[in-house]
Amino acid sequence: MPLWILPIAAFLAGSIPFGLFIAKAKGVNIREHGSGNIGATNVLRVIGKPYGIACLLLDFIKGFVPTIIAVSLCLITGKSPQMAIDSLSQYATIFPAAEAWHAQSIIIITGLFAILGHNYSPWIGFKGGKGIATSGGVLVALMPVGVLILILIWIVLFYTTRYVSIASIGAAAAVPLVTIYGSYKHGYLADGTWNKPLFIFSIIIGALAIWKHRSNIQNLRNGSEHQFSKKKS
Repeated sequence: MPLWILPIAAFLAGSIPFGLFIAKAKGVNIREHGSGNIGATNVLRVIGKPYGIACLLLDFIKGFVPTIIAVSLCLITGKSPQMAIDSLSQYATIFPAAEAWHAQSIIIITGLFAILGHNYSPWIGFKGGKGIATSGGVLVALMPVGVLILILIWIVLFYTTRYVSIASIGAAAAVPLVTIYGSYKHGYLADGTWNKPLFIFSIIIGALAIWKHRSNIQNLRNGSEHQFSKKKS
């Protein structure tokens, strides 16, 4: 199949505003309540925990599925992806090791377009969410072990501050560090075979996530940011 279709399909998948649909099913226009964001956090606050979790999973899936398909269709000689759909291997394009960057770039662009589709959905005036859950889906497809570290960072920051925004910003800032550490840990930095497009991607999505939280940063500065209270025992 023409590989250029992958980023386009990823953008369209990412642009599906699940948060908006979930809230509308409950008779609520989520863009007129809470932070006005269509992401899982605002859905959770306004509609309720089960709906927020459903939104989180759906936003995660629309990042994970396009990326794992790209990983499965862009194979590199001598390298096995950490995650792939085996049934798609018969349709894959096999890139020689010398052209690994080409395969890596297609995969990364596909993941990035899924995130951009979520953040700037054409169905709602090129607006959208902050891309944390969708970015998480993309990263699980690319570096599942690294995501476990990022989740741990998020949990620690959330339970120490009770702010989702601080936890998300902190995890976003850590993405490039976790990515380069993974390359170092596996010896890819030493032999020069590390995934440079993935590192560039990690910087872009980290910066993009922080940029999308700029209103939260302002709210933190003026003391108006929503803080989840600790449950009373």
